[in-house]
Amino acid sequence: MKHSVFIQTNHKQIVGALVAEYALRRNSPQADQFDVHIMHTRDYPFFKEREGQLYLRDGVKRTWLNDDLQSFTPTRFMPPELMGYQGHAVVIDPDIFAVGDIMELLTRDMQGKAVMCRRRSGPKGIVDRCFASSVMLLDCAKLGHWKVEQAFNEMFEFKRDYMPWICLRMEDRETIGLFEPEWNDFDKLTPQTKMLHVTRRKTQPWKAGLPIDWRPAERFRLFPPVAWVMRARRHLFGEYGLLGNYKEHPDRNQTNLFFGLLKECINEGLVSEDMLREEMRHNHVRHDALEVLDRTPDLAPPGNPPLNLSAA
Repeated sequence: MKHSVFIQTNHKQIVGALVAEYALRRNSPQADQFDVHIMHTRDYPFFKEREGQLYLRDGVKRTWLNDDLQSFTPTRFMPPELMGYQGHAVVIDPDIFAVGDIMELLTRDMQGKAVMCRRRSGPKGIVDRCFASSVMLLDCAKLGHWKVEQAFNEMFEFKRDYMPWICLRMEDRETIGLFEPEWNDFDKLTPQTKMLHVTRRKTQPWKAGLPIDWRPAERFRLFPPVAWVMRARRHLFGEYGLLGNYKEHPDRNQTNLFFGLLKECINEGLVSEDMLREEMRHNHVRHDALEVLDRTPDLAPPGNPPLNLSAA
């Protein structure tokens, strides 16, 4: 069985997913040794069936919206089922772009662990002991209890909370190993980075200038009054009311990396300009994307550092 990489996405992040797939293949000299699969929420009817229903998230009942930017996150747990509970797989978010060789991770000795990942940064990782499930190396044979549709439905029966599920707190800690942060580098691009995760949603480079279409947390353990304000905002002004617009990423290198990869996708015929224009029309891609592409420098050939990061 070939190794496999799975990329989660929905209709709002499909361009990111296509660029992520291209980056995986581009930057591995062993690209013929693994498969890449894009898991799109539209292909799993149980998402649509729960539209508009209440589910449990961090102790708060929220409305499930398939139109939310990150409605794809439950598919993180699908690879073992899709692999027939055999072999090793990597699963990543659609805003994660390989700059190293993914085969180094796929062939890693997991030392008996079922999952390898890194911890979340900030309070989530420290206070909540939250793992970053946005990149996971999985031993599928050890994850036979991952039944995604059943687990998804349990959130709407209020038997399962989204946050402990996504943070892997429902797993036996002894079955989770840690890999180096460079395999899931949070908004940090250095010569050591293996996979860049543009994790701060507000500064995703392909979204700058668009109205925000993701829902912030409504529970803040360190300062609960913030949560009260956020809930009041939602009730008074709607899910995305007063949230503002996406901003430019503060690191030009990360913007250049994404648009450099996107430029190559267009040159290779993997993404068309017509598709980009359609995604702009739907507010999924920034409206000046074609102008940004025109001024983006070409990336170095595969096998070389894609950018000059000495000044980063």
